[in-house]
Amino acid sequence: MMMKMMLVLMRLSRQQLKRLEEHRYSSSGRSVLEPLLQPFWCWLVERVPLWVAPNLITIIGLAVNVITTLVLVYHCPTATEQGPTWAYLACALGLFIYQSLDAIDGKQARRTNSSTPLGELFDHGCDSLSTVFVILGTCVAAQMGSSPDWMFFSCFAGMFMFYCAHWQTYVSGTLRFGIIDVTEVQFFIMTVYLLAAVGGTSLWQSVVPVVNIRVTVIPALCTLLGAVFSCTNYFRVIFSGGMGKNGSTVAGTSVLSPALHMGVLLVLALLVYKLSSQQLFETNPCVFVLAFGFSSAKLTNRLVVAHMTKSKMQLFDVTVVVPVLLCINQYCNSVFSERLLLWAALVVSVCDLVCYSTSVCKQISSHLNISVFSLQRPKPSRNHH
Repeated sequence: MMMKMMLVLMRLSRQQLKRLEEHRYSSSGRSVLEPLLQPFWCWLVERVPLWVAPNLITIIGLAVNVITTLVLVYHCPTATEQGPTWAYLACALGLFIYQSLDAIDGKQARRTNSSTPLGELFDHGCDSLSTVFVILGTCVAAQMGSSPDWMFFSCFAGMFMFYCAHWQTYVSGTLRFGIIDVTEVQFFIMTVYLLAAVGGTSLWQSVVPVVNIRVTVIPALCTLLGAVFSCTNYFRVIFSGGMGKNGSTVAGTSVLSPALHMGVLLVLALLVYKLSSQQLFETNPCVFVLAFGFSSAKLTNRLVVAHMTKSKMQLFDVTVVVPVLLCINQYCNSVFSERLLLWAALVVSVCDLVCYSTSVCKQISSHLNISVFSLQRPKPSRNHH
């Protein structure tokens, strides 16, 4: 039954694919640093050969970001350890590379006249996963594991804000950028990595005079301020009504309809964190964040697909099944090892995201007769009799 549900959720209908053809990217706003970086990005994209596909640029940037973060996580599994200096520098460089490549993939698409809805979807999908790793890397670098409540808040607030950015896009039809947006946040995080490389434990565990708080909490407080600022803008757009009929979303659904999906995931994460008898989050913060982070990325991808195909999001998603089992296990006095189930949640969420993303990309590339990682069109298949 669950496999059938998964296949239904992964299959795009003819109507969805038709509406996807008609989709046009729409954005507004510009952040503070973007105009300053545009000359560098324009110079950089000119160094890229014309045969390189935009999606290939995107996936390379994501891979660099993920690998450098995983190396840091390997050295600091509880986000309390002091990692090697080179690991922090690698993360800062990896994030800069990801930011630069993410900024030029669209430019490369325009250079090669290869802009497609698949490219937009692929870009947002990679961003949703990168967000999880960037947030986790920041918390690890700042040794926020010593303040688990703040680390939990920072990680899940970051995921929620990224989801909300696409929620308001689903409502209004336009992706809006603020004065302080992703680019500025990324430079702040690069600074955190560099400070971790220079200052280490002595920096993060020191106490700020007068206010009497540890330095490790400062990134979390910045996240709190950013969340209040961003969510205020997002929900102002959401509650002002959508571009659909009678103020509904682009799909004609209630503007509040996407709230349930992410809301359920956040509630499950909070319950597992607070009700754990084995201090699951405190002892396995990185695995915990990644397990729920991949699920968050899956939900965000579904929301992006719903926006681009002007369709509603199905209520059920297999990505919440294992978190539900974690809660049931806790209610039953942890019959099974919580740590074992958490690793199972990570494996399931990774496989689910990969399967969903691969399936959607294959369907769209086949429908539009384009390649995902190549600028050459696939040859039409021949019928053999």
